[in-house]
Amino acid sequence: MRTGTRVVEQVSGESHGREARVSEERQLEVLRAIVEDYVTTREPVGSRMIAERHGLGVSSATIRNDMAVLEEGGYIAQPHTSAGRIPTDKGYRVFVDRLSTIKSLSTPEKRAIETFLSDAVDLDDVVARAGRLLAQLTGQVAVVQYPSLRRSGLRHLELVPMGDQRLLVVIITDTGRVEQRVLELGAPVDETTLGELRVRLNVAAAGRRLADVARALGGAVEALRPADRETARRVAEVVVETLGQESEERIVLAGTANLAQAGMRFEHALRPVLEALEEQVVLLNLLTEMSADGTSGVAVRIGHETQLAGLQEASVVTSGYGGYGGPGGRRRAPATGRPAAGRGTPSRWSARSAPPGWTTRAPSLRSAPWPATSPASSNPEPTTRRRSRERRRPPT
Repeated sequence: MRTGTRVVEQVSGESHGREARVSEERQLEVLRAIVEDYVTTREPVGSRMIAERHGLGVSSATIRNDMAVLEEGGYIAQPHTSAGRIPTDKGYRVFVDRLSTIKSLSTPEKRAIETFLSDAVDLDDVVARAGRLLAQLTGQVAVVQYPSLRRSGLRHLELVPMGDQRLLVVIITDTGRVEQRVLELGAPVDETTLGELRVRLNVAAAGRRLADVARALGGAVEALRPADRETARRVAEVVVETLGQESEERIVLAGTANLAQAGMRFEHALRPVLEALEEQVVLLNLLTEMSADGTSGVAVRIGHETQLAGLQEASVVTSGYGGYGGPGGRRRAPATGRPAAGRGTPSRWSARSAPPGWTTRAPSLRSAPWPATSPASSNPEPTTRRRSRERRRPPT
C-alpha cells in the first residue's frame, strides 16, 4: 500500500509539474500576443481579441486568468479601468529576451544596400547615406556614429610625391577612414629616401592605437639618419595633428520627421524626446555604454533602462559595424513605444509602443516593438504565419 501511495504521489507531482509548464508557456504566448497586437494597433489588448486572433486553443476566460497572472507579475498593465492591457518595460524585456527573433536580410536587400552605399564619395557621404537608409527602412529616427578614432588604429601611412618639394600624406585608419594632407618640403626628397621613410614609419606606427602613434613615430624619427629626420619629423607632425583634429566623436541624425507620423504616440508629448536627441554628448555616452551590452551583436535598452528622462517612452536598439576587421562605430535607434534599434555602431530608437548597425553607433525612433521587425525592415511578420511555425527559441 505504501509503495502504491508513493507511485500515486510521484505521478501526481509530475502531472502538476507538466501543468505548471504548460501554464507558463501559455502565459508567454499571451504576453507575445499582447505585445504584437499593441505594436500593431497602439490600442490596449483584451482577452477576446487574443482568443479570436491568435488561436491559443483556450477560452477567453482562461486567457483572462493568464493576463491577471501577468499583470500581477508586472509584465502588463491596465491603463484604464475598462480597457485591455498594454506591455510594461518588464514585459517588453521578456519579449525581447525570450520570445523574439531578428529577421535576416534577404540577398536582394543586402545587394540593394551595398549598391546604395557603394556610390558614396567619401566617409561623410557614407555615414549620411547609412543614416537615411536606416531611417527609411525602419520608419524611425536613426543615429549613426562616425567611426571612433579613439578606439581605432593606424592601418597604413602612404607618402606620394607631388613634384620635387611637395608630398601628399595619406593616412588610413583600421576603420576605413582616410585623411589626406599636402606637405610643403624645404628641399627635394628622392624616391629611395621616400621609400625608406614610408617603410620605417609604417613599421613603427601601423596597427597602433591612435593614442600611441605620436610616441611610435617619434621613436622612428630618432632612429633615422640625421639627414632624413627633418622630413620624417614633419610627416609625423602632420599625421599626429590630423588625427588629433579628427578625434572628436560625432553622430549623424536622420529621419526625425518620422516622429510626426500618426502612429507615434507619446504619452507625455514629443518635446522631451526631441530634446534628448539634441544632446549629442548624452547620446554618445549611452551608445558607449550599450556597446558593452551587445554580446550577441545587438543590444536593447527599453524605456527606463536608458536612464534618460527624455527617452523613457522610447527604446534603443544598437549593433556594431567595422572596417578592415577593426572597430568602427555603432548604430543606434530611438523609439516611441518600447524596444527599437556600436566601437562604431548603427542603431535605431523606437517609441514606447514598440521595442526597437557599422561599429560606429546609430539610433532610430519607433512606436512599435522591435522584435517583430528586423534592423532592415519595420514591417511586422503576420501573426497568422508565425502561429503555424515551430515555436521560437530564445536568442542565444
